[in-house]
Amino acid sequence: MADEENRENADAGEQAEQTPHAVPSEEASEIAGSAEDAALEAAQEAQESPGGLTPPEPPVAHAGGEGHAVPTEDALEIAGSAEDAALEAAEEAQDRVAEQQAVEEDEEEPAPREKPAVPGAHLEVDIVPEGADPLGRGEQSYEDPYALDEDGEPAEQAGADAQDETLAQPIATAAIDLASGARYRATGKRKTAIARVTLRPGTGTYLVNGRTLEEHFPRLTLQRNIRQPLETVGYEERMDVVARLHGGGISAQAGALRHGVSRALLEADPNLRGELKRRGFLTRDSRAKERKKAGLKKARKKPQFSKR
Repeated sequence: MADEENRENADAGEQAEQTPHAVPSEEASEIAGSAEDAALEAAQEAQESPGGLTPPEPPVAHAGGEGHAVPTEDALEIAGSAEDAALEAAEEAQDRVAEQQAVEEDEEEPAPREKPAVPGAHLEVDIVPEGADPLGRGEQSYEDPYALDEDGEPAEQAGADAQDETLAQPIATAAIDLASGARYRATGKRKTAIARVTLRPGTGTYLVNGRTLEEHFPRLTLQRNIRQPLETVGYEERMDVVARLHGGGISAQAGALRHGVSRALLEADPNLRGELKRRGFLTRDSRAKERKKAGLKKARKKPQFSKR
């Protein structure tokens, strides 16, 4: 039994070895060749015309016609890959052309650099000639504040001196009643000094706290300041001054006396207010010593700083 089985197995093996392999038919070989030729032709057309976008039409196979082979699934897949290869080749050609154009544009020569414009270069120089009015105010002459007059003094100083001379001239419109019983009283102040002044008709004498003006105020500057109001009105030799002073020092009492005489003249003739005010006789001098501050020696003076 065993010998028979071995013999059967050996016969089956010999038959298997003698069975020939599968040979492709003529139709399958023809379909595969046509697909390969179509792919090669599409690639050649894409290289010859890079700008073309229309892919070659694949060959159409008729199923019912006599003499034509029916394409299998493998053949259709090969034909589709050929179409995709043609489209990719066309897109790559277009990309290369676009890159070449961009490089050519970048290689163009840059425009020459222009020099920046200077601000205000278009403006004309405006020079005012000497003696001309820069504002063009007609026939008015231009006055140089630093010019010198005939005496060699600054013109501005000469103008100030002329104004002082005008203020020093007596007031011609003063009209004071000089009756024998006329008395004009007023009070003047300066710092902490107070002066009670009385004006009466006389010869121009001053009686201050029972003493003459020269005895009470030995400084000539103070005497001249006290006499200014009566000299301005023009009554320095026609009226006497009697004053009682207290508080303050010599300078403060002189300022208070001057202020009191000016206010007394205003009581005698109210029409003198404009001129006396313009010349500064009626203005109360409010300047005073500033108080001492804590931690300082005086109002502003500080102790000496010692670093060590």
